[in-house]
Amino acid sequence: METSLPLSVAQSNPSSQLTTGYQPLSNSWATTWKAFRMLVLISAFLTVVLNPGALTDGKRLALTFIITFAYSAGLWFVNWLAVEWLNTHIPWAERPLHRMLVTLALQVGGSVLVVLVIQTAYLLLSHQSLALLWRPQMYGQVLVPLGVTIIISLFNHSRSFFLNWREAAIRVERVEKENAVARLDSLRRQVDPHFLFNSLNALTSLIEEEDPARASRFVRQLAKVYRYVLDSQEQEVVTLDEEMRFVEAYVYLQRTRLGEGLQVEINLPPAANLDELLVPPLAVQLLLENALKHNATSQKQPLHIRITLDAAARQLVVSNVLRYRRVPDDESTGLGLRNLSARYAFLTSRPVVVEKSETEFTVTLPLLEVSTL
Repeated sequence: METSLPLSVAQSNPSSQLTTGYQPLSNSWATTWKAFRMLVLISAFLTVVLNPGALTDGKRLALTFIITFAYSAGLWFVNWLAVEWLNTHIPWAERPLHRMLVTLALQVGGSVLVVLVIQTAYLLLSHQSLALLWRPQMYGQVLVPLGVTIIISLFNHSRSFFLNWREAAIRVERVEKENAVARLDSLRRQVDPHFLFNSLNALTSLIEEEDPARASRFVRQLAKVYRYVLDSQEQEVVTLDEEMRFVEAYVYLQRTRLGEGLQVEINLPPAANLDELLVPPLAVQLLLENALKHNATSQKQPLHIRITLDAAARQLVVSNVLRYRRVPDDESTGLGLRNLSARYAFLTSRPVVVEKSETEFTVTLPLLEVSTL
């Protein structure tokens, strides 16, 4: 006797799979158990509603439930796996239309595969010929469920896209606020009365020493620092070349004030194209300022700071020896590195890495490329 899966069972399963919402799930037992329970309940409901005649036959009822559950679990797993892979390789935010088309292709193909596998297993277990897979009735058992799958997939993925879009909009607004706070915080620190007071004291000393050449250069470097701070406030990123020229001016001011108490080593490969690498403005200066704020300096025990560019890894490493000094509470807010990390999180998935040992404090900044923005 030729027996095939009931059309109602095949039709019901794509919708049951989609009703559960095949969004990416966390790898937790609680989530897995919840999904399993939902699949069992939906399969039981569809078994009773779409095959009421099976209620009078326990064996038929059990077989119908097993087949329905196999469809539901198979379709759910295949579609969930497709979404998991796509979320990693083709995010909605980058190419939404391409994502939609690839999603439908993978899910339709996966759903067809699930139907064929279950049909094949059913025919083998019931000792029937696999040639029945190609009978005309099979087209209805495949095409009708796929139609339901496509319709509900469009609805679910449209909903998923708009939820992701809304989340991205909220995240952009939050990061813009953090950027504004970071910019204001950077500006506040740079024009902080202590910095200006120390710079003017250093300039006064040069004038009293009757060293007009050094005094003139000091004024030019001070103007360069403040001009860069003001000009970069509205920019999300600047070239590493611009940032390092600013850093050189900033270091010059600090070394004029501290003398041999500050030793800064800058290692930039000669072949490095600094115009093609990008950083948030004032990022390197922030790390230098933190080092100066939290560490003691003296002629006998100078503070050593090293800036190293790893062009291959697209990283800038800023490290300093640790010579702790007490910092007043009103000067140490702890916002600098947090704001910098938040700004980077908006620009790239590569994090700012902070490492601390007993003798050294190191921060690794990922460098962006013009072609990636």
